[in-house]
Amino acid sequence: MVSRTSRLGLSKVTLPLLLALDIGSTASRGSLYDVTGRPIRPRAKTPHAFTTATDGTSTIDPDQVVDEVIGLISELVDLADGLPIAGVALDTFASSLVGVDASGRAITPCFNYNDNRCADEVAGLRAEADEDEIQARTGCRFHASYLPARLRWLARNYPDHWAAATSWLSLGEYIHLRLLGQTAAGTSTAAWSGLLNRRTGQWDDRALELSRLDAGRLSEVADPDHALRPQPGAIAHRKWPDLRQAHWFPAIGDGYAATRGIGTGLGGLVISLSTSGAMRLLIDDPVGDQGLPLPTGLWSYRVDAGHSLVGGAVNDVGRATAWMYRELNLPDAETLAAQLHEPPSRVSPLVLPFFTGERSTGWVGTARATVQGLDYSTSALELYRGVLEGIVWSFQRITNQLLELAPRLTSARVGGRVASEAPGLLTVLADGLTLELTPVTIKRSTLQGNAFIALDVLAPDVPRATVETGEALQPDPVAAPFYDARQQQLDQLYAAVVAGIGGLDPTAPVGR
Repeated sequence: MVSRTSRLGLSKVTLPLLLALDIGSTASRGSLYDVTGRPIRPRAKTPHAFTTATDGTSTIDPDQVVDEVIGLISELVDLADGLPIAGVALDTFASSLVGVDASGRAITPCFNYNDNRCADEVAGLRAEADEDEIQARTGCRFHASYLPARLRWLARNYPDHWAAATSWLSLGEYIHLRLLGQTAAGTSTAAWSGLLNRRTGQWDDRALELSRLDAGRLSEVADPDHALRPQPGAIAHRKWPDLRQAHWFPAIGDGYAATRGIGTGLGGLVISLSTSGAMRLLIDDPVGDQGLPLPTGLWSYRVDAGHSLVGGAVNDVGRATAWMYRELNLPDAETLAAQLHEPPSRVSPLVLPFFTGERSTGWVGTARATVQGLDYSTSALELYRGVLEGIVWSFQRITNQLLELAPRLTSARVGGRVASEAPGLLTVLADGLTLELTPVTIKRSTLQGNAFIALDVLAPDVPRATVETGEALQPDPVAAPFYDARQQQLDQLYAAVVAGIGGLDPTAPVGR
C-alpha cells in the first residue's frame, strides 16, 4: 500500500525520475526518487514472511514476490502522474536461489540465505577443496548461505528438480525474467553466490565444478551500467508503456545498496543493523592478479569492474532482538535504554548470539546461541544486555580483521532499523568497538542506496542529495577494559562451544 503524503512535491522535482525497489526479509518496498536522489513519496510496501521450519528451512514463493513487485510498480507509476521515469532499480536479499524450467517458470521455492539445510555439504566441500584457494578466487568461504553447498544439496536430495531446472537464478533475476522476458545477474548478486571469480568478474570454473553445475545454467553477469529492456509481449511491455525505454538495472545485493545508502563512498566503514547485520568497506579493487588478500573471516564481493565490498556478516541482529521482545518480559524502551547507558557490569551473562548460525568470522553455520552465567537471579534486563554485548562481540571480531586491511579506521556510519529499535545498542556498540559512530537517520537506507547506485549511471554529473544523520556517539574510554575482557571471555566460550562442530580453527587468535 502506498502512502500519498508527499516528501517532495512533484512540481519541485529535478527530472527524470527513478523507480527503486527493495525486496527484503520482511517486505517488498518501492519508492520514486528525483535525479538528485531525493525521495518523492514514502515507500510503497507489501509485507511478506519466509516459510521456516525447525529443520533449517527458510524459503519464499518467488511468484508471490513477482506479484508484489507488479503491484508496487503499478502504484508508483500512477504516482509519477506521467512524469518521465528513466530507470527501474531492484535490490534483493542475498543470496537467493530459484530453479527455473524451460518455460521460464519457477519449479522450486526461492531458497534464502539463512536456509541451512545444506550445512552438511559444507564439510564435504572443505574435504574436497582448498578453502583458502576458493576464498582467494571467489572472495567467499564455504558456508550454507553460499550456493556451492546449496546446489550440491539440491542435486543430492531433489534429483528430479535438479534435472528439470534449465536455469538457476537469484530472486532478482527471476523477477526480471518474468517481467521483462530477459534477465542478467547483477555483479554484486553474482558475487554473493560464492560462484563469481572476483578478479575476472565471470563465473568461476572451480566453484562451478565443486557445485556440480554447468555455466550454461546461469545468467550472464552484468555491471550496473548494463541496461535490460522489456521484450515485446512481456508483462512490463504490456502493462507499463511508460517504462519501455527505461533502464532496467540488473538486480543488486541489498548489502551493496545499504552500504551506499548509509555510507559516504570509498573507504568509509559502514555498519548495517537490520534482520541480519554487517560491516562493510567499499574499496577500489583492481581486477587481475592484484586481487585483495583477505583475512579468513571476511568476504570480498565484487560490485562492478573496479570496486568491491569487503567485510563480514552477522546472521542475527534483528532476529536476536525480536526473539527477546517475543520471549522475555522486557520493560519499556526508556527503561531498556537506561540499562544500556549504565556502566557495563560482569553480572550480564555471556551470550554467543547465533540464533540461526554463524557467518563471519568462523563460518560455523550449525552453531547455535549459547548462554553462560545465567542463574536464578538473572533479570530480563541483564539477559537483554548480555545478548547485545554478544552482538557487539561478533562485530568486534570482524573489526579486528578489517583493521588488518585498513589500520586507520576510527569511525563508522551506522544504519538499519535495529539501530533505532534496540534501545541503547549504539552506545554499547561504540564502546565495544572503540569507534566514533554516526547514525544515519533516514528510513530505508537500503532503498536510498539502491537509488544512488542507479543514478550514478543515469546522471553521473548530478550532485546527490545529502543523507540525514544524527549526532555522533563517542566511545567511552573508561569502558574499553571491560569490553576487552569480555571479548576474551566470549572468545574462550566460542572456542569451547564450536570445537568439533566444524568451521575455522576455534583456537585461532582474533587479535585486537
